[in-house]
Amino acid sequence: MIRIMTADEPTHREIIVDGKLSGECVELVETLCDEAIGNGKPVQLYLRDVSIIDESGRALLGRLSTKGISLKAAGLYSSYVVDLVLAERTEALPSRVPGGSWHDSKNQAE
Repeated sequence: MIRIMTADEPTHREIIVDGKLSGECVELVETLCDEAIGNGKPVQLYLRDVSIIDESGRALLGRLSTKGISLKAAGLYSSYVVDLVLAERTEALPSRVPGGSWHDSKNQAE
């Protein structure tokens, strides 16, 4: 099950997804995002209550990010997947360490 809502904000168009980002739903979200890009405003994809993101959904997030769509997520799982996708784009996956600081995991071994 998926529910998609759109909101035209003064500065951007927001696409809000609830449910799952997998299977046939991926194509629907991609179509809506591509249409939104064509309207000329910046686009933000907000994964609000998404409980399932399969490999095709994760690949979609990567494609949308490279097209300039801003990714935003609520919830631990969705936020984690979005963080992974964005980190893969920059090829540096940050690691969380006790004490609240972020560091590059490549430098940790040194």
